[in-house]
Amino acid sequence: MKRDHLKTEHGIALLLVLWVLMGLTVLALTFSYLTRTEALGTLSFRNSVEAKFLAEAGIERAAMEVFYRNANKNMKVAEEGKEIWRTDGTAYRGETANGYYSVSLTDEGGKVDINRTPEVILKNLFINSGIKQEDADIIVDSIQDWRDGDDLHRLNGAESDYYMSLTRPYKARNADFETMEELLLVKGVTASILYGGEGRKGIIDLLTVHSKTGKINLNAAPKDVLTAIPGMSPELADAVIANRNAQPPLGPQEIIGGAFVAMAQYVDLAESTVFTVESAGGRTGEKAGYAIRAKISIEPDNRFRYLYYKSPVMTDNVGDKIN
Repeated sequence: MKRDHLKTEHGIALLLVLWVLMGLTVLALTFSYLTRTEALGTLSFRNSVEAKFLAEAGIERAAMEVFYRNANKNMKVAEEGKEIWRTDGTAYRGETANGYYSVSLTDEGGKVDINRTPEVILKNLFINSGIKQEDADIIVDSIQDWRDGDDLHRLNGAESDYYMSLTRPYKARNADFETMEELLLVKGVTASILYGGEGRKGIIDLLTVHSKTGKINLNAAPKDVLTAIPGMSPELADAVIANRNAQPPLGPQEIIGGAFVAMAQYVDLAESTVFTVESAGGRTGEKAGYAIRAKISIEPDNRFRYLYYKSPVMTDNVGDKIN
């Protein structure tokens, strides 16, 4: 009996040892997992911070390039490495030891200013984006009614009496638009029109409130804006864009030819003082990165200030256009 009792005690002791070993093993594995997770989290945070700083470096580089451009506007031929950046959204790349940034610079003068650009260009832009003629008429007239100082309706427009009859009433601004997003308050404008959707590209990147001119800068405008100019065919728009790489570039009359006379009231080559900068930074070999979008205003004292700054913005690939 005594021997059997000892065997039982030994068996219980063995079970306890096994349970303790199992518990210690679980604790060790848990600690190892938590340590690994913490290390990966720290590494990811470090990479994210590095990518953010690279994207910010792209913003600063773009601002510097604007100053360089202003100081060398009359330069006919540039040495290699000293080329003047284009302001039409062309992407440029900067390299560091373990990372890089991709940055583009867009002159707001190459966009359609909803406070200044003639109605015909604005209407063409909406129609070319896939909006029906009658809907474009409503939107354009409503935009003009929104920003004028009176309560008189255009043929297809809307004033405060219309907006006050809505479920959530508000009044028309009766002054210039302050942001493009304000268009969502205007009769006929939907989120899909502004941002894209339903098989249609959004037009928000083609609009501005910062150019302060009613004319389109031919050296900065994308094709969608160029083809909204009366008399500008897709072929002429392609020629205008191709000319930006010419050395030296041709004048607008030489590119557009006889059609220039009719277009002269809508176009020029003057740059604005406001630029959109889209910058994304990442580690070498990685597609995902950290993206920033900003609007900068060049001041008379050779400084710049931010009018808009969003960090981060969504983008699939660092080198792609930021959405």
